Amino acid sequence: MSASGGTKAIVAALGANLAIAVAKFVAFIFSGSSSMLAESVHSLADSGNQGLLLLGGKKAQREATPQHPFGYGRERYIYAFLVSIVLFSVGGMFAIYEGYEKIKHPHELEHWYWPVGVLVFAIIAEGFSFRTAIKESNQTRGKLTWTQFVRRAKAPELPVVLLEDLGALVGLILALGGVGLALATGDGVWDGVGTLCIGVLLIIIAIVLAAETKSLLLGEAAGTDEVRKIEQALVDGETVTKVIHMRTLHLGPEELLVAAKVAVQHDDTAAEVASAINAAEERIRAAVPIARVIYLEPDIFSESAAAAGTNPAKSPGDH
Repeated sequence: MSASGGTKAIVAALGANLAIAVAKFVAFIFSGSSSMLAESVHSLADSGNQGLLLLGGKKAQREATPQHPFGYGRERYIYAFLVSIVLFSVGGMFAIYEGYEKIKHPHELEHWYWPVGVLVFAIIAEGFSFRTAIKESNQTRGKLTWTQFVRRAKAPELPVVLLEDLGALVGLILALGGVGLALATGDGVWDGVGTLCIGVLLIIIAIVLAAETKSLLLGEAAGTDEVRKIEQALVDGETVTKVIHMRTLHLGPEELLVAAKVAVQHDDTAAEVASAINAAEERIRAAVPIARVIYLEPDIFSESAAAAGTNPAKSPGDH
């Protein structure tokens, strides 16, 4: 997934959220709607989140150092995880608290046209941001469903923006529903109910984001297609005859570590093995360009040893 596509979606979401946050806060001042206050904080939190994603992308571009020899690619995962924390604490918990207070102490909405007008404007602006995120995601999503895309994406920015924008649109509809019911019934409790629903929605999205980015932080292997391409590139049928076992790990969204033990002919010379290893590395990088850190260990594969004891080709979790 290209960083440029993610950056474009982030910038679009940031611009929309800043404009919407100001408009919602003005509407809250004139109307006293708790839904508008919760939505103001939501948009402000989203703006901060987009700032975190941009900061993480910038920090991830730093060169490797002796202390961090594999670079800083995972900075993007760390800042994406911080986004889920901000969304949960600032957005979700505040909305639940504000909704509870409004249900407990309801009051009639004033100047109803302010929140209604701002919510309609916000839905249009968020729709534009969501459309941009969908368009950028479609360039890399391929045949994956949206659920699969969010779960399998190695670059966190687009899934984060997609879920944030989706949550924002649903939250705006909930806010509009709460305000509408409060106006129709004359009971401000409905405004509080809408605010509570917004809070629950934001917490659910934050939990999903936290779970996905946690997996990335722990370290995920390459995708199935990439693993297959690497295995095919490793074996030349002459010197490298078999992949005994292989491990892959994403050092960042666009940097992959490959470590493998490969079988070579027992009568090959050291020079022939070294040449075959270098050629295998070149084939891997040609097949999977993000495979930038490659460690290959030559060995003599024994069918009888594999059958009698621990199978070195077995992947973690296999039985």
